[in-house]
Amino acid sequence: STIANQLALYVTMYSPLQMAADLPENYNRFLDAFQFIKDVGLDWQKSVYLEAEPGSYITIARKEKGTNNWFVGNVNGKKDRLSEITLSFLDADKIYNATIYSDGDDADYKTNPQSYTIKTLKVTSKSRIKVKSVEGGGYAISIVEQS
Repeated sequence: STIANQLALYVTMYSPLQMAADLPENYNRFLDAFQFIKDVGLDWQKSVYLEAEPGSYITIARKEKGTNNWFVGNVNGKKDRLSEITLSFLDADKIYNATIYSDGDDADYKTNPQSYTIKTLKVTSKSRIKVKSVEGGGYAISIVEQS
């Protein structure tokens, strides 16, 4: 799988005990992507299933317990696809910063699993986000209320 897929698993697979199981030097090579692992919640107050096709893909949004932070994870199966999600689960009267960790343009789970991009957007409950997921890829989004 791709790095973006691995980040998404912190959201799509429920476990209040998270673990980064690799050598520290491997995480040091991708500190910007590792930021998602440092930020992601450990337990959830609410879960919203945004899209799914059994055996193909799933996209889940989860609200971190005790905060107003949301995290989105998408894991993708055997076909490249364009995921389009709405953020209607967010509070209607608030503005958020969304940091999107997604597969890079040249990402490939076999030959280039370490290709990823990170971008930040201002979003609201009316926002729609389109993100490409490659075969064996995915994306992770951290959504934090603006202060």
